[in-house]
Amino acid sequence: MTDTIESVIGLEVHAELLTRSKIFCSCSAEFGAPPNTNVCPVCLGMPGVMPVLNRQVIDFAIRAGLATHCTIALRSVFARKNYFYPDLPKGYQITQYELPICLDGFLDVVVGDATRRIRLTRIHMEEDTGKNIHDADVLGSLVDFNRSCVPLLEIVSEPDMRTPEEAGAYLRTLRSILQYLEICDGNMEEGSFRCDANISVRPTGSTTLGTKVEIKNMNSFRAVEKAIAYEIHRQREALVDGEPIVQETRLWDADRDETRSMRSKESAHDYRYFPEPDLPPLLLEEESVTRIRGSLPELPAERRARFVRDYDIRAEDADVLTQRKDVANYFEAGVRAGAPAKEMANWTMTELLRLIREEKLDRALVIHDWPISAKQLAGLATLVVDGTVTRNTAKKLLPKLQGTDQDPAVLVEAEGLSQVSDRDALTRLVAEVVSTHPDQAEQFRAGKDKVVGYLVGQVMKASQGKANPQVVQELLREALRGA
Repeated sequence: MTDTIESVIGLEVHAELLTRSKIFCSCSAEFGAPPNTNVCPVCLGMPGVMPVLNRQVIDFAIRAGLATHCTIALRSVFARKNYFYPDLPKGYQITQYELPICLDGFLDVVVGDATRRIRLTRIHMEEDTGKNIHDADVLGSLVDFNRSCVPLLEIVSEPDMRTPEEAGAYLRTLRSILQYLEICDGNMEEGSFRCDANISVRPTGSTTLGTKVEIKNMNSFRAVEKAIAYEIHRQREALVDGEPIVQETRLWDADRDETRSMRSKESAHDYRYFPEPDLPPLLLEEESVTRIRGSLPELPAERRARFVRDYDIRAEDADVLTQRKDVANYFEAGVRAGAPAKEMANWTMTELLRLIREEKLDRALVIHDWPISAKQLAGLATLVVDGTVTRNTAKKLLPKLQGTDQDPAVLVEAEGLSQVSDRDALTRLVAEVVSTHPDQAEQFRAGKDKVVGYLVGQVMKASQGKANPQVVQELLREALRGA
């Protein structure tokens, strides 16, 4: 019966902006400072203080809106969202409600072999809250207000997603765009890219939305997908069993792989929104929007299409290479340094990304200190293509190149690692291996072709990895057939 039930998913993303100062005061917005050091009377909500809007936040919001095909409102209004919680010093949050800065955009996301268009309801500017810290060593909870008043964009989708995989693809696409724009680092672990999921279920074919449940506390793409999958299953079972689904906010418990009830879900009227009296309406000029539109960088989808067209690489490979702007730049720098595009793509996707993960460099928005330069990796890839070294030898050279500016070709020459392709020298090695492995030779003659791979490995071992494997395999087959 659950096959006749479909899930409906909408996502609300909060993206912290990479401004030097906060949205309404001059305090530093930098992450990681000691608790309650980046604060002032404005972000602490002291009586009598007045907010002053950070101009860069406006520019960043416009960039995000244009990159996601939104209409930019030339008049938008800030509002007060009223609720009481320990991490909200004023008792209200300055945000936008009825008249946001960006409206009616969309993202095209790739899920498997299909492309899905996910509509955006709005993008609006707001201030972040403080952070509650629940410490078992103290009698009560603590509050760090460093994050209070840090600028946010809230990006709200329409309920157009139907599966956890679509939600994951949407989030990855959105984060990549924000990183390309260099307005958000997208670090989910540090909370600079946060997602709340709104989930409901309904009979397949129905146009009426079911009761919405909000899920919070998800700090990775994988957690978002798992939480949504669990909640869809929970709601489907409830619908089948005739149990009521309550509108509520639930938390994702990663230890138990389940959602748990947190509180009843508020509606918009519960927040008593009204226009922020301390900030005038924001009025933009069309010329400003046009100027920002002209400054937008090449975005991931455009770059992905260009990589497939100009470098003749697979769409799947282009997708991996363009997910991060700095990785895409690195790949192109290697091609400009002379590496064949397909070989540079392979080395970038395998060895470079492995080193980035191992050294935890992927947490940065832009990597400046690469473990190996694009020119060096290009040189290594070229040595493999032209047959100077084997791929295995090249991989073994990576640790020796890390942290240096050494030319791979010079290193190969200095250590005598050039690939051996001389047929006479390799013929002698092949003859020795065949004579010392008569059982495998007999298996080959009996039709077991796979045994050639084992014998190639023995020749490679005898040559200390320097033998050209293609030449070795050719000579081995000749020797085995003639034996």
